[in-house]
Amino acid sequence: MTEGTKVLKVTDDTFVDQIEQGKGLTIVDFWAEWCGPCRIVGPIVNQLADKYADRGVRVGKVDVDQNPETASRFGIRSIPSILFFKDGQHVDTVIGAVPKAHLEQKLEEHL
Repeated sequence: MTEGTKVLKVTDDTFVDQIEQGKGLTIVDFWAEWCGPCRIVGPIVNQLADKYADRGVRVGKVDVDQNPETASRFGIRSIPSILFFKDGQHVDTVIGAVPKAHLEQKLEEHL
């Protein structure tokens, strides 16, 4: 899966520094390489990273297979799961392959 230039690769070791100590709105896509729906949502997440970068929205991706501690910590049972963080606090979750418009609506709600 190719990542957009504005997408953070987040790991168990970097999650606190990159996400929980961040300011503003951050969305984090929990995904896996083998996940079909993740391959549908991945490019949408990349597009949102580019579209909302000028509004201060940060976008990260966590590979659940390589980062099981973080996935477990947030109770990720289904992927893709997109978590929304505001000033480092988890404020919302979207589970499954949803249309781009749905994710944009959620972003706008939290901006």
